[in-house]
Amino acid sequence: MSSQTASDHCMIPPRPPIEVAQIFRSHGHTYRKRHGVTKEQYQAMIDIERCRTAALGGHVDVCDHKCGYMRISYNSCRNRNCPKCQSLQSARWLHARLQHFLPTPHFHVVVTLPHELRHLILANQRILYTMLFHCASQSLIEMARHRHRLKAYVGLTAVLHTWSQDMLFHPHLHMVVTAGGLDQSGTQWVASKDNFLVPVRGLSKKIQDKFLNELNKAFEKGELAFHTTIQDLQHPKAFVQFLRKLRRKKWVVYSKAPCGDANHLFTYLSAYTHKVAISNHRLHEITEEHVTFRARDNHNPGTNRFVTVSPEEFIRRFLLHVLPSGFMKVRHYGLMASCNAKTKLTLAKRLIEETLPQGERSSIPHRPGSDAAWQELLQHLTDIDLKLCPQCGTGRLIRHPLSSLHDENGISQAQPIFPDSS
Repeated sequence: MSSQTASDHCMIPPRPPIEVAQIFRSHGHTYRKRHGVTKEQYQAMIDIERCRTAALGGHVDVCDHKCGYMRISYNSCRNRNCPKCQSLQSARWLHARLQHFLPTPHFHVVVTLPHELRHLILANQRILYTMLFHCASQSLIEMARHRHRLKAYVGLTAVLHTWSQDMLFHPHLHMVVTAGGLDQSGTQWVASKDNFLVPVRGLSKKIQDKFLNELNKAFEKGELAFHTTIQDLQHPKAFVQFLRKLRRKKWVVYSKAPCGDANHLFTYLSAYTHKVAISNHRLHEITEEHVTFRARDNHNPGTNRFVTVSPEEFIRRFLLHVLPSGFMKVRHYGLMASCNAKTKLTLAKRLIEETLPQGERSSIPHRPGSDAAWQELLQHLTDIDLKLCPQCGTGRLIRHPLSSLHDENGISQAQPIFPDSS
């Protein structure tokens, strides 16, 4: 292999010229002094500022053929809100889920909460997000089990998103749902017919009723907090009127017909599971006075538009989407629940595959183990071998502690890189 070919083969996507970290370094301290932040928001800001810098330490890879090539890599912060630390976690999540996928079509269902709830949600994130997961998943499972044309126990994976393309607060749930399930006896697989799972209007009403009933119970138990902007709602009469207004609204729920097998859909969903409010690649310009970023133009599909805000407003919007510590934003229900992984899920997979022609039966190709080094997983996904020396194309890169370079030659020859997958 020639050096040129090796270099091309090992090439990784260029580092974005501007990053969210720069905004935090320049304006984060001032923002924290003026507005205050939660402990989770503070930790996210600090981790993002330090990610892949000397502050977190690192290592150096040196070619074992002694061609002189060195590459410094600084450690990742691994904060789930960091734009630079999610690619590998997303790949590992996909790897784990595909071990349990069912070889059947899936529906993509999206449930959006009305904007009137946004202030109450921000004051009670853990309670209300959990409520959304529970009400949406149970409503769908119950409707599938009792709908006369299906009467099956389905499986689903739900992912919480809280942002719009403008980084504004827009809480909604993405659910990937099996197009069918186990019958009531648990001995047969029942496929949904005519690309139809459950009535969307009925599902919307059921989720709405469940959510508002649980919200009322939480209020009566004194479990809800009321910040400055919603203090009036802490009075019982005001809260009853608030619930009445929410009951009159039509809650947005839509379902996309099956498109592709589980492998395809979970690959699609994995791009959402570890996504953050904005990626570095969407940033267009940063100055002392403003931040400009690209957003999808929903009025002109396939095109982008530019959004310009002050650095302070950018930070405020970003921090809206920092979840409470330990909160699980990806959850599995029904057949996909962990308690069913070795029982009902295994049975469902066998029943489905028995109905398929031999050539269409699912097979999961070899993948690196879930604890594989990130270089190995990246090579499997992209065919990029980061252990091959890109300079000579022959040697292998041997890893050393960063401190080992502090000798008489210094480290001036090193060529730092910051791969998004590490």
